[in-house]
Amino acid sequence: MSQVEKYMERFLFASRWLMAPFYCGLVIALFALLIKFCIDLVAFIPNIFVAKDTALIVWILTLIDLSLAGNLLIIVIFSGFENFVSKMDIGDHEDKPGWMGKVDFGGLKLKLVASIVAISAIQLLKTFMDIASVTEQQAFWQVVVHLTFVGSGVLLALMDWISGKARALHEGH
Repeated sequence: MSQVEKYMERFLFASRWLMAPFYCGLVIALFALLIKFCIDLVAFIPNIFVAKDTALIVWILTLIDLSLAGNLLIIVIFSGFENFVSKMDIGDHEDKPGWMGKVDFGGLKLKLVASIVAISAIQLLKTFMDIASVTEQQAFWQVVVHLTFVGSGVLLALMDWISGKARALHEGH
């Protein structure tokens, strides 16, 4: 191997660290979600005793929606950093998530799609809880978008399953 090739490979490998600022930016986005969550929490509390059941449920669904978005960010930050930048050396910390260090790119894609489907489902449920405030066309398109996410998730899982079977067959020969 020539010296030029050796340095080029090291340079290219080191370039993975250019992704680190993206993950730091996602941490800032997580903080922004926390601020939005706190604002929504504090704003609704004075109305908690006078709110109608549907308003209370929509508020709870909004908080769940923000929480799922935060979970999605954590999955992307941890898995993305570990898969594309560097392994996190946190030892045997008692709070280390069980999936951390075990989610490959395919698993990351499936977790992302599952989270997006869950967020979309909550948005759709919120729409149905307050159906009077949306037009029939808006509700229709929310259903179409949600079904598109569900279909995409199923197709992605199917492609990963087929790929895994093909890999197993190839390795078996």
